[in-house]
Amino acid sequence: MLALSVVRAEESAPPWQWTEEKVAAEVNKVRAGRDLNPESWPGGARVAVLLSFDVDNETVWLRDGDTSVGGLSQGQYGARTGLPRILALLDEYGIAASFFGPAMSFTLSPQMIGLIEASGRHEIGIHGWIHERNNQLPRDEEARLLRQAVERVTELTGRKPVGYRAPSWNFSDSTLELLLELGFLYDSSLMADDRPYEINAGGQPTGMVELPVQWILDDAPLFNPLGERYASPREVLQVYKDEFDVAYAEGTIFVLTMHPHYIGHRSRIVILRELIDYIRGHADVWFGTHEAAVRWVREQAGM
Repeated sequence: MLALSVVRAEESAPPWQWTEEKVAAEVNKVRAGRDLNPESWPGGARVAVLLSFDVDNETVWLRDGDTSVGGLSQGQYGARTGLPRILALLDEYGIAASFFGPAMSFTLSPQMIGLIEASGRHEIGIHGWIHERNNQLPRDEEARLLRQAVERVTELTGRKPVGYRAPSWNFSDSTLELLLELGFLYDSSLMADDRPYEINAGGQPTGMVELPVQWILDDAPLFNPLGERYASPREVLQVYKDEFDVAYAEGTIFVLTMHPHYIGHRSRIVILRELIDYIRGHADVWFGTHEAAVRWVREQAGM
């Protein structure tokens, strides 16, 4: 009983009163492990460009119970106008990309599946059930929603997704364990590096590949005109170019996260086109899906 009381007291104590062992245990729950960046990418390319689109649409509002007509119409723009515009641009250049969607987005707008799959180039991954906040859910509820999402997307596409991106990148203490249980090949939600890496849990390698993301390379915070961090698309384009330049110099990956209800607008799709033109002006660049990149990484690493 005394030992249990000590544990409970430590759990309720403020962080500055934690033991060094507890600090280390908390930090090491999910941690970046070995670097998996290959010496080169498919075809001998120097850099891998991985364009990804989170097709959140109405779920950005629905997850918090907001059913306001105005908000939901902004979300519908993603499926109705933004996504077709994005796909037309990718088709023009013959570029492959990854599309992560909440299962409810695909349920509300099932035509998106056919549009994404029409070219045979793109990948569809899991982005939750209704863009839920994983770190606010008990494990059982998170597990139920994740399984439900996998089942629904598998039913709609005829193929079980192998990639996962946590809604709002909200990784809970249970998320990694659930991904391993369900047999996911990779995750793309964490931010411990600019290069692909293996995820460790409790200091031990898990075999799960991480394709790291970063808020710097996400259109949502900066392209929302009602947000506190809004920036001009032209300014953001320069950030994207600078990020690519260093990725190219280092021979690693450039992962860009976008949302059809933001990047799909006319003044935003223009900068995506300019970015693609800029990247294509460099030699030895490979555009691929997250899945293709991960399979290459695993092969090169002997995993």
